[in-house]
Amino acid sequence: MKHIACLLALLLPFTTQLYAQKKADRKTLGNLQTHITFLASDKLEGRRTGTPGELLAAEYIASQMKLAGLTPAGDSGFLQVFPVSEGRIIASSSFLHVNKLTLRAGEQFIPLPFSAQKHVKGDVLADVNEPDNIWLFNVKDFEMSPHADPLEIYRQNAREAAKAGATGVIFYNGTETEEEVKKWMSLSVAPLTIPVMWVNSEMSKVLDDAEDLLIDMRVDFAADRRTGINVVGHIDNKAPHTIVIGAHFDHLGYGEDHNSMAPNDKTIHHGADDNASGTAALLELARQLKASHLQNYNYLFVAFSGEELGLFGSKYFTDHSAVPAASFNYMINMDMIGRLDPAKGLEVGGIGTSPEWPALLKQSVPADIRTTYDSSGTGPSDHTSFYLKNVPVLFFFTGTHSDYHKPSDEATKINYEGELAVMKVVYTLVEKTNDMGKLAFTKTRDKQTRTNTRFTVTLGIMPDYTWQKPGVRVDGVSDNKPASKAGVLTNDVIVELGTHTIVNLEDYMQALASFKKGDKTTVKVRREDAEKVFDIQF
Repeated sequence: MKHIACLLALLLPFTTQLYAQKKADRKTLGNLQTHITFLASDKLEGRRTGTPGELLAAEYIASQMKLAGLTPAGDSGFLQVFPVSEGRIIASSSFLHVNKLTLRAGEQFIPLPFSAQKHVKGDVLADVNEPDNIWLFNVKDFEMSPHADPLEIYRQNAREAAKAGATGVIFYNGTETEEEVKKWMSLSVAPLTIPVMWVNSEMSKVLDDAEDLLIDMRVDFAADRRTGINVVGHIDNKAPHTIVIGAHFDHLGYGEDHNSMAPNDKTIHHGADDNASGTAALLELARQLKASHLQNYNYLFVAFSGEELGLFGSKYFTDHSAVPAASFNYMINMDMIGRLDPAKGLEVGGIGTSPEWPALLKQSVPADIRTTYDSSGTGPSDHTSFYLKNVPVLFFFTGTHSDYHKPSDEATKINYEGELAVMKVVYTLVEKTNDMGKLAFTKTRDKQTRTNTRFTVTLGIMPDYTWQKPGVRVDGVSDNKPASKAGVLTNDVIVELGTHTIVNLEDYMQALASFKKGDKTTVKVRREDAEKVFDIQF
């Protein structure tokens, strides 16, 4: 009995500790499910940036940060408001009447971004373009190169029509969809002197069949000022350096920003994995670290918005943080960590951004979690904004799946035990750095953004995803890549790549897809008020 009593005495602390850990895990699992279920609920309508659903999500996150004992570190309490765009929308005063038909703005007709804001009216004969009248252009008659920019073709034809005396222009039988044309509205283009409209395929048939047309058209634009909200909580341990833990909480709403993988499904995109999962882990890590003895660093917990639109929230935060960015030790980003699959495992990016990461990760990741690593500090998520400020980063991701950017990304499909396992890796990593001081930063190769376009070469630049004007602004240049060798600099705006006109990021990706390793071409950039052309070789 004495020996048994001694054995029990030895086992009791271990058993008590094991029970306490299981109890803590049960609480964390319950909290994760509560957070994700709320954030992915219909009530939040997909958490699209700039909507009431985003605000509801931000208020919930702020309330959880307050409950965990964090200090507000936004501009207004926990909240930090940032601009997303200063674009334009079709004003309600715009109209197009064709004979007795009144067309629907944004669907049957869309003003083009270079249109003048004017009202014109005229009796128009089909196929007859007269001075002092409205001109109709059948786009089927244009000889357009497959690489041509249709918006530029429209602008050139409308400009020539204005010079020839046209009072207005309507383009019909274009191959673009309404959604593609609406994207052009965000471009900043110098206006012409006449109103210019595009009509869809339905109205193109009307113009094809008509001989005499009474057209009454008016173009007016209204400002589209859109803002987003970051949520920022702070644990101030009076330490010299700060660890940033982040996750974006915005999603796609009803797919209004044309980033859905189910474009014909205008229902709520729930975004449980993308990225209610990372947001829930952020809140639980905040609660755990606030209660811990890991106090050799300060901690910032940031829930970003605007990520789905192009890293708007994280880019703004790195430029406007209440805690100086110079004090940031490293940043951990959790984006889509709710679908851990033993066959695919965990993906960790950014391990090349500090020489300390490989050894730390080897100590922190359990052997039973299959893990793949990527060295790059850049990519299609918010850690990129920190890497570009020379902050070491890590990116945790459990992989894409068939529900990605679809309404079917729901809370019932989350692997909560798997998410808890990822959280434990992050916590262990933070724990192991507690006595290490400031980590060294190293530059890495660049990594392109998510895109449907396939390409085999890179220019070696990091685009500014928040750029709203024509062209692609260079946010960073990778050493020893074609751009740096040619002389392209940060803040240059790429406007041409070879024969391709670059209006937006998608144009840039399409242009890259046309080249292969070894090809030689030119890149034209706008640098301040001048244009420069460089020879490059991929």
